[in-house]
Amino acid sequence: MDEKSLHIAMYPWFAMSHLNAFLQLSNKLAERGHKISFLLPAKTLSKFESFNLHKHLINFIPVVVPSVGGLPPGTETTADVSYPLHSLVMTAMDLTEPSIEAILSVLIPDFVLYDFTHWLPPLAHKLGIKAIQYCFISSATIGYLLSPDRKIREKILTEADLMKPPPGFPSSMIKLSPHEARGLVAETVKEFGGIPFTERQLLAFSLCDAIGFKTCKEIEGPYCDYIGSQFVKPVILAGPVLPEPPRSVLEEKWDKLLGGFSAKSLIYCAFGSECTMNKDQFQELLLGFEITGLPFLAALKPPMGCDTIESALPEGFEERLKGRGFVDGGWVQQQLILNHPSVGCFVTHCGSSSLSEAMMTKCQLVLLPYVGDQIINARLMGGDLKVGVEVEKGEEDGLFTREGVCRAVKTVMDENSEEGKQVKENHAKHTKFLMKQGLESSYIDGFVKNLHDLLKT
Repeated sequence: MDEKSLHIAMYPWFAMSHLNAFLQLSNKLAERGHKISFLLPAKTLSKFESFNLHKHLINFIPVVVPSVGGLPPGTETTADVSYPLHSLVMTAMDLTEPSIEAILSVLIPDFVLYDFTHWLPPLAHKLGIKAIQYCFISSATIGYLLSPDRKIREKILTEADLMKPPPGFPSSMIKLSPHEARGLVAETVKEFGGIPFTERQLLAFSLCDAIGFKTCKEIEGPYCDYIGSQFVKPVILAGPVLPEPPRSVLEEKWDKLLGGFSAKSLIYCAFGSECTMNKDQFQELLLGFEITGLPFLAALKPPMGCDTIESALPEGFEERLKGRGFVDGGWVQQQLILNHPSVGCFVTHCGSSSLSEAMMTKCQLVLLPYVGDQIINARLMGGDLKVGVEVEKGEEDGLFTREGVCRAVKTVMDENSEEGKQVKENHAKHTKFLMKQGLESSYIDGFVKNLHDLLKT
């Protein structure tokens, strides 16, 4: 290697998807000989040991998460608590500032990569360390919602404001319904660790030395350029940062179950570890799968107000769907399930990690976003790229119907439908692009070169 190897510290937001995304990038960088100091909650550390593929170069550094009133004892990540308490997890993370300063002052890495900790750039600069805001959330989301041209610090955004893109935003299919705009307005003013979420994010983007994205210019180039001009910062792209192929095999019970169905015939549905639906929509979703007539496996958390999956199922559901419909509330091996020959359709909440995994497979996408960036992701995938079909929802109430679910599934599963055919072709084209020999490698090499250039400034 011509350039010296770098020492990079990672301090992601304490959510499993963020920790995962930062570790995936760490593995790609360590593969090239760069040293990584990965700071993460002490008790959560063991959950990531097996995903550290370069233990001689990636050093996990435990961080003790302070107690905060209102959080159950022992809380470390957002996976430990319900959504309303996530703001307090951020409060706890903010309280780690003195210990992070103590760690970094000993390590003195070349860079620290972070996302929600807006106090980290000033701390890093005091120690002579460059700070990179690293986003695995789409650049389209950041550009649409957090553009400085929206003047978020000067006024409270309204529903009407978010119904239209900010000035100069690239031409796209990204549009919000009144219900979505209303929900996102509420998020912009919501306190997150004691300050409004958008204020925290604007500071995190404004104070860094550069903004990094997990994406490719061929897919999100115009949005990345827009963000660079808005924040007047270098924007550096890490490429697709594809998840490593699983090293385990599918559990016997799932292998046996999925093996009982013909190729590409089964619907798989999963909404991530933090998405909890209300009971009515949970039932509507399952009834939508039922009326498709297709077999399905839904990996979903029990809905609000229900302790178990069984207590939440529609009346008579188990008897009617015996041997065809399966609902499970536990953790499942998603990558292996998506790659199983019998799985033909993936109904997803449009989380970034799930979409990355899906785009490495031949599963057709049905998009059912739940909150925040998932909505923009759905428009990007279903509108701009046309690699999936979004389930219709009510403009005002945001509710979907069983018929809408069935229609979206049938569209992507139907070989003869024009829309389904187009989506399938686009999906195959983008998968081929993302998996192209050398693509990911060239992006990571470019990312490293950009880091070296930043050291010279």
